[in-house]
Amino acid sequence: QVQLVESGGGLVQAGGSLRLSCAASGSIFSIHAMGWYRQAPGKQRELVARFTMSGYTNYADSVKGRFTVSRENAKNMVYLQMNSLVPEDTAVYYCNAESYRTFWGQGTQVTVSS
Repeated sequence: QVQLVESGGGLVQAGGSLRLSCAASGSIFSIHAMGWYRQAPGKQRELVARFTMSGYTNYADSVKGRFTVSRENAKNMVYLQMNSLVPEDTAVYYCNAESYRTFWGQGTQVTVSS
């Protein structure tokens, strides 16, 4: 099992920044990719950013140049730095880990006001 706990969401004005954190625990050795997804009201969950343990990283077109995913292996932490936020970024953000199956965190709300 892999446990994921997100933190760092909140309310921010358009143009502002937030950093989300994801603490991973459990069978960390089994993870081959991690990422962030988001789900806005009435919409499907979508990929925001994802990286593989082999070093490949990809971002949704809508966040390229504004968001950066990073990790701190020693602390089993994954981060999502979000800059130049716009109202369309408002969603619940979920941390994701791909192992023998997919694991999800409980989500953290990000609200961007105009």
